[in-house]
Amino acid sequence: MSEELLLGFDLGKALGFNEPEEKQEQPVEQGSIKVSHRMGKRQIWRKAASEAALEQAMPWHFQEGDCFHCFSFGDVDSFSFFKMVLRQQPIQYAAISTWCMAGEDVTDLRRWHAKGMVGRVDFFVGEIFKGSYPDVYSAVMEFLEECGGRLVTFRNHSKVMAIEGDRFDCLIESSANVNTNPRSENTVLTVDRDLVAEYIKLFSEIVPFNRDCGAPPYRGRGSAKR
Repeated sequence: MSEELLLGFDLGKALGFNEPEEKQEQPVEQGSIKVSHRMGKRQIWRKAASEAALEQAMPWHFQEGDCFHCFSFGDVDSFSFFKMVLRQQPIQYAAISTWCMAGEDVTDLRRWHAKGMVGRVDFFVGEIFKGSYPDVYSAVMEFLEECGGRLVTFRNHSKVMAIEGDRFDCLIESSANVNTNPRSENTVLTVDRDLVAEYIKLFSEIVPFNRDCGAPPYRGRGSAKR
């Protein structure tokens, strides 16, 4: 077809596409936020089919600069790695970003908090969380009163956990939600104080859709205060 024949040709109309609807008012757009990262000291690859296999594959003494790349399937989700961190140290603060989560995971967090193993927890969830998971939402709101955390709802599909601990800080980035799903997932756990501080700063700058967030944004202790 020559260039002349294409002039004035409406491909969408020819294929039967409807005219775009009038644009509705959109939520506030988040600003551009960059996160810095430096190369870790080690790159370690692991594969696991269950939480038990994951425990055997991963070392029990995480060190600054470690970076673990894990491909999993079966009963492994991003919370499986959270548990591995908790077995090594008390967690002072955790920012948990997820599309959805299971009620039993919130129950575990509340139990660990009551025992002094987990401090403040902030949740960052998708805009459908409250309406689609009302029971879990109610449990989260009750837990926030206990731990002094906050719930931020925004156009979110990220799966990240930024953790400040007694001995080390680490970041868990995963394709998996905090909700066990028998599918293959990939997860990266990086032990890096500066990287964790940058992500905590990122989450503190998110503009929430909801007004009942709870506590003010957590600013992080930062590597300079360590």
